[in-house]
Amino acid sequence: MIKYGQVGSRPETGRQALLRVLTAAGLAVDAYVHADLASAYDPVRKSISQGDLFRIEAGASALAALLILLSAHRLVWAFAFVVAASGVGALLLYRYVNVGTLGPLPNMYEPLWFPKKTAATIAEAVATVTALAGLAQASVRQPRSRRLAA
Repeated sequence: MIKYGQVGSRPETGRQALLRVLTAAGLAVDAYVHADLASAYDPVRKSISQGDLFRIEAGASALAALLILLSAHRLVWAFAFVVAASGVGALLLYRYVNVGTLGPLPNMYEPLWFPKKTAATIAEAVATVTALAGLAQASVRQPRSRRLAA
């Protein structure tokens, strides 16, 4: 059984704890910014509004932040990485490329920077890097027999 602050049977190091806190903080900032801006983006819609997509991102980021604080399991690290990387990837894509509408998604092209967008980008980038580092450490630290049983 994995206990709080441990991966497998080895105690968590200070570096691992720092990675968890930094990842959770980045995801929390991402969740806050997306939740705060969601209503402003409700008018941008096709089948689903950009505001609804922001709410989904906020929920996924908040969940990932909570999970990474509760567990250092590699699946949790992987989830945190996917949430953070997809957030920063989408943000940068729609900042620099006018993709247009994609299926039910609205055209979210926005070629400008503002403080909350910058904060979300930095937070998502930090969370992406720290989650990837945490995932790498968790994969190395978790014994092979433990990984196969998980």
